Amino acid sequence: MDRAEEAHICKACGVQFSPHQNLPSVCPICSDERQAVPKDGQQWTTHTQLKNGPYMNKWTKYEPGLYAFNTEPKVGIGQRAFLIQTAHGNILWDCVSLLDDATIDIVKALGGLKAIAISHPHYYANNAQWSSVFGNVPVYIHEKDKKWVMWEHENVKFWSGETLRVLEGATLIHLGGHFAGGQILHWAEAVDGKGALLSGDIIQVNALDHTTVSVMRSYPNYIPLSASHVHRIAARLEPWAFERVYGGFWNYEVMKDGKARVEYSLQRYIKWLTDDDPDV
Repeated sequence: MDRAEEAHICKACGVQFSPHQNLPSVCPICSDERQAVPKDGQQWTTHTQLKNGPYMNKWTKYEPGLYAFNTEPKVGIGQRAFLIQTAHGNILWDCVSLLDDATIDIVKALGGLKAIAISHPHYYANNAQWSSVFGNVPVYIHEKDKKWVMWEHENVKFWSGETLRVLEGATLIHLGGHFAGGQILHWAEAVDGKGALLSGDIIQVNALDHTTVSVMRSYPNYIPLSASHVHRIAARLEPWAFERVYGGFWNYEVMKDGKARVEYSLQRYIKWLTDDDPDV
């Protein structure tokens, strides 16, 4: 995929665009109401430029079988990705735009990849390159976000419905909300079998208290979801057991009583959308 090295990457969100199609004047993902094109206008980079720049991926191990990493200095939105080790192969959850030799060596040492799954369009990064480098593994994206895929390569697997088992013990749950196709990953083996959610920012962890979460159409532009959306998210989470929630950025995690904390947070959200408080 030599052409991929020179394919344009939006500097604001870090998403790579197909080298086989005409480049738009602005990134559709950033010009959408959930994000914003920077004040100084649309800017592009390439993977070659990233690799030749001052960037590196920083890794942290959270628990047996779970590693997180992000790119420093910040590229795009600054999200982290996760590598999940299972007895049936490894999963890359979410994605970052830097895939340098050091990162490739680390991933190979951890067992390579069997699949990639990405929560929503802001984190699509250069998933075509990740897939190609690690054996053309499938990239699972919910079909409701198909229009946001800026490089629809042969390894993208669009799926439909409410759940999809990626590997045994690792299940995608379609929640919608932030994006119509927003998905999270339930990892059953986490926390000695108590389970964990990897949520991107489909469910956004409160980095101040680490005990509450929120859901929004847009976080930077402060656009909430409707009560019906939040009810649906709560209903789709109800069958799943989980102790922890790992969000899309460093320190965005609930490490204890995750399910109870998410349920409380969503009910609080619904209350403030629907109740009139005479003291406010």
